Amino acid sequence: MYRSTLAQIIANLNSKKISSVELCEIFLQRIAQFNGSLNAFITVNEEQALAQAKSADAKRASGEQAPLLGVPLAEKDIFCTEGIKTSCASKMLDNFIAPYNSTVTEKFKQAGYVCLGKTNMDEFAMGSSTETSFYGPCLNPWDENKVPGGSSGGSAAAVAAHLAPASSGTDTGGSIRQPSAFCGITGIKPTYGRISRWGMIAFASSLDQAGPMAQTAEDAALLLNVMAGHDAKDSTSVDQAVPNYCSTLNQAIGGMVIGLPKQFFSSDLDPAMAQQVENAAKELEKLGAKLRPVDLPHAHLSVPAYYIIAPAECSSNLSRYDGVRFGHRSEQAENLEQLYKLSRAEGFGEEVQRRILIGTYVLSEGFYDAYYLKAQQIRRLIKNDFQQAFQEVDLLLAPTTPTPAFNLDHEHDPVTMYLNDIYTIGVNLAGLPAISLPAGDISGLPVGMQLIGNYFEESRLLKVAHQFQQATTWHKNSPAQFSSRRAKIPNTQFNNTHSNIGQIKWNGKQ
Repeated sequence: MYRSTLAQIIANLNSKKISSVELCEIFLQRIAQFNGSLNAFITVNEEQALAQAKSADAKRASGEQAPLLGVPLAEKDIFCTEGIKTSCASKMLDNFIAPYNSTVTEKFKQAGYVCLGKTNMDEFAMGSSTETSFYGPCLNPWDENKVPGGSSGGSAAAVAAHLAPASSGTDTGGSIRQPSAFCGITGIKPTYGRISRWGMIAFASSLDQAGPMAQTAEDAALLLNVMAGHDAKDSTSVDQAVPNYCSTLNQAIGGMVIGLPKQFFSSDLDPAMAQQVENAAKELEKLGAKLRPVDLPHAHLSVPAYYIIAPAECSSNLSRYDGVRFGHRSEQAENLEQLYKLSRAEGFGEEVQRRILIGTYVLSEGFYDAYYLKAQQIRRLIKNDFQQAFQEVDLLLAPTTPTPAFNLDHEHDPVTMYLNDIYTIGVNLAGLPAISLPAGDISGLPVGMQLIGNYFEESRLLKVAHQFQQATTWHKNSPAQFSSRRAKIPNTQFNNTHSNIGQIKWNGKQ
């Protein structure tokens, strides 16, 4: 049952083949068995999850219905969840118990979900490997010496290892798509404004976007039906009707024109990766799609533009963490100035501090025009390139990442790490929707391809992804060590707010 897709789980609940409590216990048992090594969850929500599952079974027995009634899901630890620690994987928020639900969490709640717990991530979503987490790195279920990607690495690892059937994630520069690619699952970043950001802890407000991470495009569509929609509490939320994303999944894609961006198949791309994506493109051709090369002339500027704009917004958003109102408060301070300095120095990790400093620098007098303004001008050029391409094609096909998952290594050069987002960042700068899905493997590691669409064309992306998955089996592959063993009930109980600091082995060392 734990390998079932979300669609299959919903069908089994509806037909009463399994109860929500039984289902919840299965996943809690798997979390107990495997999370100690993977470190995919920061907080396990055992007691409340079982209570939610029991309530869901009672509602079903009385005839109530809801889209996700009794369905267990994980949530990235960036979404405020009432009564549960919401840490953003930072020491700064290690003691923060959210007093309210984010809009995404509230939508899940109204749909009847069961919250298994909060997943690990890069601190404040700043990273591409989930190694910057205060609670230690998350590991890739396919190879525990590899990263799961980031910042939504915990969510991706939890789904890939079948610790949860699906999870929420967020994508600021590829943080849903890149870990989905590294872990062999499906993840969609919707159009900016399609899902409310209210209650989602901010990193870069003009780039952050929530989205679902699941095994299949069909599962992603089911979750997007719940997550999408206008929210008056979020001024960037778009007031536009939400279609039923499941209703068009089975439509044929014959005659659709798919563009292949020349800049995404350059020497920066691993040749083996290029071959896998080209093979996937041929599969789409067999389904009736037409392929055409397209030009995105400013694509090479996306990384430098992003790493000016995102840190600038980060420096502004994170100024609220000052040791006064909430979060970590230094005990060493003797005056107000020291309180600010020490609380932030102690509470923020190295990568977060680096981005705050960069952002403050590019926004400072004398550098704003040279850096931040120029980056915003480049952002417009990147957006225009995409719009020009969509006058010629229906959507774009590209690799999600330049390589498969890379090795765990806490000594990563920051610039090298940033370049791992070379194929995902442009989509965020333009505010477009994109989906990553499994499209092959290299030496036993999953390979992801991404489909990029025009604004609010998530239905088209999900349709093409679903048709591809109907014709291939890459999305059915699963890491052997988390698929063939039967979970055993442990003798120990879960801790409702636990961390694995000091428990994880880093490159084989304790």
